[in-house]
Amino acid sequence: MLTIDGSLGEGGGQILRSALTLSMLTAEPFRIENIRAGRAKPGLLRQHLAAVKAAALISAAETTGAELGSTSLTFAPDEVRAGDYSFAIGSAGATSLVFQTVFLPLARQASPSRVTIEGGTHNLSAPPFEFLERAFLPAVARMGFDAKLTLDRHGFYPAGGGRLAAEIRPVRAAAGKFAAEDRGSLVSRRGEAMFANLGVDIARREAAKLQELLTLDDGEVTIREVKSAGPGNLLWIEIRHEHVVDVFTAHGELGVSSEQVAGKVARQVEKYIESGAAIGAHLADQLLMPLALSGGGRFTTTRPTPHTHSNIAVIEKFLPVEITIADAKQGERLIEVSL
Repeated sequence: MLTIDGSLGEGGGQILRSALTLSMLTAEPFRIENIRAGRAKPGLLRQHLAAVKAAALISAAETTGAELGSTSLTFAPDEVRAGDYSFAIGSAGATSLVFQTVFLPLARQASPSRVTIEGGTHNLSAPPFEFLERAFLPAVARMGFDAKLTLDRHGFYPAGGGRLAAEIRPVRAAAGKFAAEDRGSLVSRRGEAMFANLGVDIARREAAKLQELLTLDDGEVTIREVKSAGPGNLLWIEIRHEHVVDVFTAHGELGVSSEQVAGKVARQVEKYIESGAAIGAHLADQLLMPLALSGGGRFTTTRPTPHTHSNIAVIEKFLPVEITIADAKQGERLIEVSL
């Protein structure tokens, strides 16, 4: 049984989620200590516990320590089974993170699966639906992983109440090793200020400021009101190049002006564009495991996040791969996954 230190790197929940996914894929049991030791409130929160229970259900795993607040857990999977599954987080916990925990193991099965997850669809510290749909899934599709996501109900933090549905199809053979060192020419930019149970002026100001900061044309940022159990606001923009697509987001928060939200998105975009890298920092972190499972590959990115470094350590603990980060041109980093 592998032993994992949950305080590794940034000491967050991704260490646990990565371990769950890899354990199911390799049939290797593990014990993790110091879960989320780097967070203000250590231990399993509802969304982390939901990920554990979801993983245990699809793999008939035996667990100990699977309870709220637990700082240690053992997980011993059996066989992963495709099927129809429904998971309720019971809070505004991130549905996207539960989806990413079970996605790859279910994709490696011979039959398709359908997964429904209830909770938060737009959370402060998790990839929102738009990022998964427009950036993550198109990237992993190049590696043979195939899923279709549907947003049945929006669920903003803290009220939650959203629902994400996924159709996960069996993995296909990749056309070749994934390579994204050059993003190519700019094709399009599309942004949206989304809001629920708030004044429309919030979204209008965000859209106007983002258009000003990024010198966007009229129509490149739209406004959309959605239904949700509680108030919420997300500003996002898709940057599409010839070879890659990335999405940058920021949430509206109490005490944060619309202009500040737009500024946060604009800075992310400007940093990405100026870097010359093909893959943004957040997407880079999430491509490592699919790459390790699909024959390896390489891509350029901006400065890796602490999530990336801790994810690499967990992947190399479960799989016979080597993941390297090297300096590239103009301050870029080249990440290569070798089997």
